[in-house]
Amino acid sequence: MESAPDGGGVKPAPLQDVVALDGDGSCIAEARHRAADFLARVQGEYGLPVSARAMDLTQLVVSELVTNARKYAPGPVLMELRLVGVSVEVVVWDSDPVLPVARAADPGRVGQHGLEIVMAVAHGFEVQREPVGKRVTARIALPDDPGDAPTGRRPQ
Repeated sequence: MESAPDGGGVKPAPLQDVVALDGDGSCIAEARHRAADFLARVQGEYGLPVSARAMDLTQLVVSELVTNARKYAPGPVLMELRLVGVSVEVVVWDSDPVLPVARAADPGRVGQHGLEIVMAVAHGFEVQREPVGKRVTARIALPDDPGDAPTGRRPQ
């Protein structure tokens, strides 16, 4: 805990959670549970609304990003969850330097839709090459969209 800048009491420290995942089969479920616990803390410690939509989408994004890291990169995966304004950022680092590319729509393709799913439900998405590997970041709005859209982005 730290003092509020206006001297008006104590506020919680910035909220984030970082976890190293070992890459075995249980790490995907562990990552989803960490995301749900993190959002429960966002509600409890900060009093910010976390809609059921945000809870579900955050766990979906975590699952897709960690699955991709586990599938395509050797070694451990690092996941960071952080509160940024009224959004949660899901950051996943892995050791593979190859940047993911969304594939063209193909109704006959079975699987390999994870990146398209993440890009469709997140209101922000970016990939950065790192000295070792890459970092994928997706942002999900915590409150429901005032326009009642299913995500923070409008269809294009």
